Parts: sequence; C-alpha cells; structure tokens
Amino acid sequence: MYRQLMGLRQLSRRTITSSARRQIENTVKEKQKLFQEDNGMPIHLKGGTKDVLLYRATMSLTVFGAGFVVYELFSAAMPKKPQ
Repeated sequence: MYRQLMGLRQLSRRTITSSARRQIENTVKEKQKLFQEDNGMPIHLKGGTKDVLLYRATMSLTVFGAGFVVYELFSAAMPKKPQ
C-alpha cells in the first residue's frame, strides 16, 4: 500500500512540474504586429480566411433571420382568408 502511494506521489510530481515536455512557440508578438498594422482592413478581418468566412456566415445568417422575422410579422398582421 505504501509503495503504491509513493508511486502515485512521484507520478503527480512528475506531471505537475513547471518544465513542459513540448515547448510551444510564443506567437503573441507576431499576432500583435499583424493586428496593429495600419493597412485599412477592419480588425475583424485581419485574422485571415477563417475570419472572412466566419464574418460572411454571420452576416448572411443575420440578414436571413431579419428577413424571416419581417415576413412572419407581415403574415401574422394580415387577416386570414376564410375558406
């Protein structure tokens, strides 16, 4: 039992240490340079193709939703024809 607890203690120390096995490159400076660059492009499109696609999808869903709401309001406001 004591040996298992010691093994667990050693395992927990090994996994919580400050040294990472894989070093991840810090890209914050590069991103700051990209987003602070004055090139006339809006900030929400400076991230690249993914940002452009996400922006266009959001805008198309917004326009479609607004149109659908207006359609439903008009159809609810018009009296139903008796059959």
